[in-house]
Amino acid sequence: MESDERIVRSTAEELDRMLQQGEDRTEWARVRALTEEEVEASIDHEEEGALDWRDVQAGIPGPKQQLTVRFDVEVVKWFKAQAPRQAGRRA
Repeated sequence: MESDERIVRSTAEELDRMLQQGEDRTEWARVRALTEEEVEASIDHEEEGALDWRDVQAGIPGPKQQLTVRFDVEVVKWFKAQAPRQAGRRA
């Protein structure tokens, strides 16, 4: 698969350091300047699939479903470190 060649893996610390040093590779000005038509044209519908508007729901959400997911301890620690601290809340 050709897209696998572009995958780069970084630790949370590496990403934090890169962002602090201004090494964000996203060209935000170019992204913000895209029109809706350009965004739509950039989507690989063959890979992503077309949006099925019959499944889109607006307004009141449907019933909730419980889901259990297990994460590695390091992943949980990383997400917790991203959240702002609130008074009276334990980590």
